[in-house]
Amino acid sequence: QVLCALFCSSASEDLGCRRGEFSRKHYGSVELLISSDADGAIQRAGRFRVENGSIDETSDYTPGTWRRTDVHLENPEYHTRWYFKYFLGKVHQNYVGTDAEKNPFFLSVVLSDQNNQRVPQYRAILWRRTGTLKISLPYSPTKTLSVKSILSAMNVDRFEKGPREILNPEIQKELLVLEEQEGSVNFKFGVLYAKDGQLTDDEMFSNESGSETFDRFLNLLGDSICLQGWAGYRGGLDTKNDTTGINSIYTVYQGHELMFHVSTMLPYSKENKQQVERKRHIGNDIVTIVFQEGDDTSPSFKPSMIRSHFTHIFALVRYNSQNDSYRLKIFSEESVPLFGPPLPTPPVFTDHQEFRDFLLVKLINGEKATLETPTFAQKRQRTLDMLIRSLYQDLMPDMPKNMLNRRSFSDVLPESPKSARKKEEARQAEFVRVGQALKLKTIVRGDAPTSLVTTGLCRKEPWESQSFCSSFPYDIVCGDSWGQSLLVATDSAGVMLLEDSPTLPPVQVFDKTLTVKQMHVLEPQDLLIARADKGKDARLYVYRLSTLKRGIEERQLVRTKCDSRENKLEKTKGCHLYSINTHHGVELRIVVAIRNKLLLITRKQSRLDCLSSIATVTGTTDSPVEDFQYIREICLCDSPVVMALVDGPTGENDHMICVAYRHQFDLINESTGDAYRLHHVDSNRVNFVAAIDVYEDGEAGLLLCYNNICIYKKVCPFNGATPMIQPNTSEFHFSWNQMPNAIVCAFPYILAFTTDSIEIRLVVNGNLVYTAVVPELQLTASRSDIYFISSAPINSASNCSSRDTSSQSSPQTPTGYEMPVFPSPLGDGEAPSKHIYKIPLSNLIGRSIERPLKSPLVNKVLTAPAPSVIGPTPIIASTTSLSLSRMEIKEIASRTRKELLGLTEEPSSKADGNSVKQRRMSKKTKEEDQKRTAEISTTEQ
Repeated sequence: QVLCALFCSSASEDLGCRRGEFSRKHYGSVELLISSDADGAIQRAGRFRVENGSIDETSDYTPGTWRRTDVHLENPEYHTRWYFKYFLGKVHQNYVGTDAEKNPFFLSVVLSDQNNQRVPQYRAILWRRTGTLKISLPYSPTKTLSVKSILSAMNVDRFEKGPREILNPEIQKELLVLEEQEGSVNFKFGVLYAKDGQLTDDEMFSNESGSETFDRFLNLLGDSICLQGWAGYRGGLDTKNDTTGINSIYTVYQGHELMFHVSTMLPYSKENKQQVERKRHIGNDIVTIVFQEGDDTSPSFKPSMIRSHFTHIFALVRYNSQNDSYRLKIFSEESVPLFGPPLPTPPVFTDHQEFRDFLLVKLINGEKATLETPTFAQKRQRTLDMLIRSLYQDLMPDMPKNMLNRRSFSDVLPESPKSARKKEEARQAEFVRVGQALKLKTIVRGDAPTSLVTTGLCRKEPWESQSFCSSFPYDIVCGDSWGQSLLVATDSAGVMLLEDSPTLPPVQVFDKTLTVKQMHVLEPQDLLIARADKGKDARLYVYRLSTLKRGIEERQLVRTKCDSRENKLEKTKGCHLYSINTHHGVELRIVVAIRNKLLLITRKQSRLDCLSSIATVTGTTDSPVEDFQYIREICLCDSPVVMALVDGPTGENDHMICVAYRHQFDLINESTGDAYRLHHVDSNRVNFVAAIDVYEDGEAGLLLCYNNICIYKKVCPFNGATPMIQPNTSEFHFSWNQMPNAIVCAFPYILAFTTDSIEIRLVVNGNLVYTAVVPELQLTASRSDIYFISSAPINSASNCSSRDTSSQSSPQTPTGYEMPVFPSPLGDGEAPSKHIYKIPLSNLIGRSIERPLKSPLVNKVLTAPAPSVIGPTPIIASTTSLSLSRMEIKEIASRTRKELLGLTEEPSSKADGNSVKQRRMSKKTKEEDQKRTAEISTTEQ
């Protein structure tokens, strides 16, 4: 077991923080595709990214034996369409102004409560010509939040005209139009049938009918519908006169209506060899599926065979009758950003329903990614700029009538004077009525960003959490995992070891005289590193884990600060921060920050020496201090806030240290101490979060996180004494919806932990996949499994999601599994305590556990993680029934109408300190609702 632990050298660390060689290995390589037409003339289709699964995987991998955990819709509308979900039909405020460049902008602000969990927060949307910016800000009852401070958080500090509030309720319709410019909720895809040996688009478009296997594939995609009189999403097809065919294929997938333009169902003309009518639809689809007959030895499809400047993505599907499987290959135009999910290896699917889920998610994500290419992005920006300027010009004549200047920099939700309260309440009632009617109309029309799972498998998401400890009474300062246990430092009870068992009580390792602020448990090195105390008394301490473990097993006295005298690293006096290198298999490097001075410490020890030291621990000293050596001191211009060690590719004097201070990230050469500017933060206020050492294509890279922004920088090895920083070739950046307190990278995901939510995105492109609401959240440990704390009562956090208080009565909220999963509710009268939850890293990494990511220093040997205890998941039989989706849409309209009429029951909630005030407010609201019922009913009719 010791040998296994040593030679594995914390595989989870390697997998968790390295991006992996995703550009080529997971998402295909870019190549120039050339083919010839029927006359032998050479055609160039431009550069396409070909995604065909990893080419370096073992060929004996059995198809269909893997479990997909990373098939997600990226930037799902029910998480990104904020105005429809959180603002429309609710009391909120809208402002208009012009920035320093005289460009108009609109700002919408709402104070909402997350999922009835008493987590109020401000949500703000800034509409500008360059795009839309969204941000969440915490709510404080003692500190008011002004419009100016919200704009400052969005890095807008100078104005040509200060923002004024818009009182006209019709502004909601215009702002909804602005949000819809982000892209359609529904999609149309082309489906082209190609017989074996057909190599030109004229041949493919001239097929009058498909084969039996093609018909089975169409039945897998969706339902055959009659176009005449069709009331759903039509995707540009004629639903009155049958000019675009009689039937088509349609389905609903996770709230998205999908219409397929099938070549054999579109009108066929014997006189027109080019089949212009068919090309008119399929040639104008951004994404096209090409179903090609024949085996793998037949000539394969290439994008150059299709003469279309609009289609950016081709999905090549082949059917193998021998093993009843589908093979998938993706061609993406070079300018299309990376999008998931990555194809498996080999890209063969024996489970047809799994293939359908994967294909539809891939197509939807592909079209969304295409809209971010320069061609589409520039068109969208011009449209958005035109709409904003037009709306601004329309509002200018009504400026004195429908706007309030006096409230421009007041509280976001100000208290109205008593004399004007009734008038304000009437205005708000009309405002809400107009918004709710508009929301209902959007839902009935089929353009609402819903999340109804009408098709697809019900599966556990990889970020689902497990309860680790449901009643921990102390505040936790920091922690780290130790095997299957958790070592935590508390604020008043010292350092404790928590076992993964509800029957075992916590074990105290150090008493409260040793106040630990930061720690690392390095099992392969048999080492515990801890930074304790503060100010001038702060020190770095090192302990042997085997010694601590023996003391726990023999039930020795709890260690005190006095017992740790021999464990001090003396030169670290006054340290306020330290960092270690991720890959410490050959050499452990520690950099300690003492004000503006960096102290570099190493511990060189071979694996055999480490084995010997563990085997003969009784004959050696209990303190590993003598194993460490001080290398050098490096002086900085300021005290660092964030540090990260970057391993060089050779390990020969090319290691680097990334430090963040003032308004910049600098890169320090460990050998020379020279500093180089890596990134300058152009913002008045800077909150540094993290600098994460990641790799892409075997080269060093850094993910720089500050405020609510993440920027990826690729850093090549030092050329002599200067690092080669490539500013444009591989950079990308994205924004979090809320300012994070900590960032965890677990390929293929990156997780942001805020004060009340976990925001989950993809590392490769920064696209959002999920937002989980966890009240009073605090990250505890993340170097292997992820542990976090929530002090909220379990019963109020049992359905954590991205819903708000009123989302229980809104049909657009998620209906699938909500994260995290918590145990049964607490009994009445129990004292509140800390609840610790665990996300197994093996679940997040998923199939990557079989793909060891390459380290520049050592080759990692990976072992399969211990299976986590997860309850059985009921598998819901998937269905592509058309009637089910339409019935659900009708049910939405019916339920929403009842809610607007006040016919639904309000969920009960426990009374708190302000229960009397809440009862008065609710009573008043009910009286107002009753007065407005007749008016709303008339409007709905």
